[in-house]
Amino acid sequence: MNNAHYVFGLLVAISLYSPLRAQPPGERPSALVVTAPVVERSVTEGQFFVGTIEPLQHAIIGSAVDGRVIEFYKREGERVEKGEALAQLLTETIEQDLAAAQAELDFRKSQLLELENGSRPEEIEQARARMAAAEANTKYTASRRRRNESVMKVTGTLSEDEYEQSVADDLSAQEMLAEARAAYDLMRAGPRQERIAQAAATVVQQEALVKKLADQIKKHTVIARFSGSVVTEHTEVGAWVKQGDPVAEVVAIDQVDIVAQVNEQAIPFVRLGDEVRIEVPALNRSDIPGKVAFIVPQADLRSRTFPVKIRVENQFVDEVPILKAGMYARAMLSTGAETTGLMVPKDAVVFGGSSPTIYVVGEAAPGSEGPMAAPVAVQLGVMSGPWIQVSGKVAKGQSVVIRGNERLQPRPQPVRIDSNRTAEQIDEAYAKSKERT
Repeated sequence: MNNAHYVFGLLVAISLYSPLRAQPPGERPSALVVTAPVVERSVTEGQFFVGTIEPLQHAIIGSAVDGRVIEFYKREGERVEKGEALAQLLTETIEQDLAAAQAELDFRKSQLLELENGSRPEEIEQARARMAAAEANTKYTASRRRRNESVMKVTGTLSEDEYEQSVADDLSAQEMLAEARAAYDLMRAGPRQERIAQAAATVVQQEALVKKLADQIKKHTVIARFSGSVVTEHTEVGAWVKQGDPVAEVVAIDQVDIVAQVNEQAIPFVRLGDEVRIEVPALNRSDIPGKVAFIVPQADLRSRTFPVKIRVENQFVDEVPILKAGMYARAMLSTGAETTGLMVPKDAVVFGGSSPTIYVVGEAAPGSEGPMAAPVAVQLGVMSGPWIQVSGKVAKGQSVVIRGNERLQPRPQPVRIDSNRTAEQIDEAYAKSKERT
């Protein structure tokens, strides 16, 4: 009897407190959702083509000069921006040459500036004063020469040497005056244009040398020419690299191309700009949007297939790209004539389970707060603008959840409809978003 009471009490406790016990429909909390209709539209037949994810740009970046690696800034897998340094080579000697060349350039520039500014007022005044002194001295020596000539003619008491000395002093004073006048004129006129041009030429020549040395120093820093990720290191700190030797391999991964091989029967139906749905099995993703960017007009003669490049915006998690170069992918491309098919907004499709799912909104169940949303597994087809083709247990005119479906459980449950979007409203919103981008 005691055992029977114990078992009964245990069963009651489990039924009351177990989180797995079933709740009556009326107790289920209803979720607030936005709905849209299932529409029937013209679509083209689609087919999956296998492809490989390739980076938008791929480069092996080499050294432009010979040198020893003293720093390696980026490692494999790390992000690098355009113009960011990858490695640094030793530049001590060339930096000394640059400093000397810069000092010489400053000196030559100062010389040119001195010539361009011309004579200073103080220098002109000095030249004028020397000319005035030479004029005064010339007047004195000329007067002395005349007196000596008169004394020699009248009295004869002046020696021949004294007279010759006065003549020489007078001639010397005249030459000094001419020299002082010429110096004064030159000082007032300033430097000749030829000298200024010569000085300017030496400045240009020295500037070219400084730029050459600065460019050589710049080339000692190996930089990335585009934004991307480092995938291979070809050298290390302490290694000697020659001009042209590889330093690092970088791929641009912000956008990627899915290169799919399309057979010649399907290639006439593929158009540039077509929206494409991409599946990546390794990521369990079948909702990645892309656009046809290039159709290579040269087939592989053995397989008779044409490479089609589908451009995809990559996504990053903790700075790590989701789509990586070399991954296997499948692209749904248009391959036939138009037909009719059922379509739902892309936001109606929920991924993560064994197959894509949409939540179809039906009538309220007995005792429920509102209409019931039930999960329906579907197969996806081609995309067209904001719509995607679906097939499964779904019919034209039914309502599907496009907002709030991420909070729904994988079972029927009551929902509260916040608003219902019409097909026209969805198309209009998509057109406006395209205009903004």
